[in-house]
Amino acid sequence: MKTDVEELTPTRVKLTVEVPFDELKPNLDKAYKEISQQVRIKGFRPGRVPAPLIDKYVGRGAVLQEAVNDALPELYGRAVEESEIFVLGQPDVEVTELDDGQQFAFTAEVDIRPKFEVPDYDGLEVVVDTAEVDDEKIAETIDNLRERFASLTTVDRAAQEGDFATIDLAASIDGEAVADASTTGYSYEVGSGSSVEGLDAAVTGLSAGESATFTAPLPGGERAGEDAEITVTVQSVKVKDLPEADDEFAQLASEFDTIEQLREDVRTRLGRQVKLQQLSDARDKALEALLEKVEIPLPDKVVEDEINRRNQQFEQQLAMSGTTRADYLAEEEKSEEEFTADVEKAARLAVKGGFLLDQLAVQEELGVENEELSEYVVTQAMQMGVAPQQLAEYLTENNQLPAIVAEVLRNKALNLIVEHVVIKDEAGTTIDAAALQRELNGETVEVESEADAEAEVADEAQAIADADADAEAADEADAKAAEEANAEAAKKADAEDA
Repeated sequence: MKTDVEELTPTRVKLTVEVPFDELKPNLDKAYKEISQQVRIKGFRPGRVPAPLIDKYVGRGAVLQEAVNDALPELYGRAVEESEIFVLGQPDVEVTELDDGQQFAFTAEVDIRPKFEVPDYDGLEVVVDTAEVDDEKIAETIDNLRERFASLTTVDRAAQEGDFATIDLAASIDGEAVADASTTGYSYEVGSGSSVEGLDAAVTGLSAGESATFTAPLPGGERAGEDAEITVTVQSVKVKDLPEADDEFAQLASEFDTIEQLREDVRTRLGRQVKLQQLSDARDKALEALLEKVEIPLPDKVVEDEINRRNQQFEQQLAMSGTTRADYLAEEEKSEEEFTADVEKAARLAVKGGFLLDQLAVQEELGVENEELSEYVVTQAMQMGVAPQQLAEYLTENNQLPAIVAEVLRNKALNLIVEHVVIKDEAGTTIDAAALQRELNGETVEVESEADAEAEVADEAQAIADADADAEAADEADAKAAEEANAEAAKKADAEDA
């Protein structure tokens, strides 16, 4: 087999492949056998029809076409391998010659990963935020935790910002009630702006039993967007009482005996998060800095596919959050054109970054061990909340393993870059990424926010509060009910630990 490669553009080639006809013999034999199973000729059983009769009644051309279709995938694959190119996507194939018994030739146009050299990255400098956890941030986290244990107390006064009012809402358009825009017993935080437009102004100043009417567009339902006359009636007004940040609160909200112990735990958790963020930022900035040093031509089709993937993901996120595209753009103060330009820019940067990491993996002869692949699958399964074996089977059945291998290789290539760059914080202190990684006890460098640390503390606090509630319920029940409650609490604790 002879293969010629013509470069159409830096990201697209045309392969011209010539194949001696003898190489098609296995495919011709297979074609005759399959057609023999399908045709019905008197005097011959299915599968026993001789080749000359198939040529006579079906036609040699049909047999050749069947053989060519069967041979093309393998021949194309061999041509790609011999040409040492990295193809992207499916090729446009055209049979250019089919001389029975003599010669077979075809061409294949396909996008390829562009050829380039990764620039030197040894000593490349990046700057990340300083890993500081100040007292203000700790206090903010403690205050958020106090919010989880706040109680509401009814007050005999008019509602004001920050209060929680229990309200009834009734809406009508042209005197006709709108059923799906009415509700009763709705607890609303005054001033939050989380409901219908104009509600905050209407509720402020109302006491229990008082009502107010205002006009506003309905935010949802069958008549969303239409102006309606809305009547709000206040049932009660409550204020939020926060527990004092003292030892008693620490014992209520955590496993610690004193508030100082709780503060130190929060400091440790937040400290781990900001250090993880440092490593994550270092990875991102190192790749960005390296990308600025090299020009890489990008195949239009690959960029287009990445744009489509991002748009589909965005639409799914909007659907899950119940937000419309128009509302999102209004909130972000962006036009449709600006949003489209941002998506395209991000897509092009992602494709370029992928190419660079792929090329670095080739240059450094990086590979993926089975243990690394298994570790990746286990990590992804934990994040998705599924069994690793279940995820592995899904990836195998859907032919996703090559993509996973590529992802692991890219991570290894990025880690290699980080090992060679100089990382400094804003204070000018040099950060040893490897030492920092060891300090974090092998924590994966995923983007985890400070809010995650707060949520982790809050979740533990809620678990303790739930356990306390279960204990109180058990004390009030008889012996049998208490035993059942304790068993249920144990099951719940096991589930939370898992």
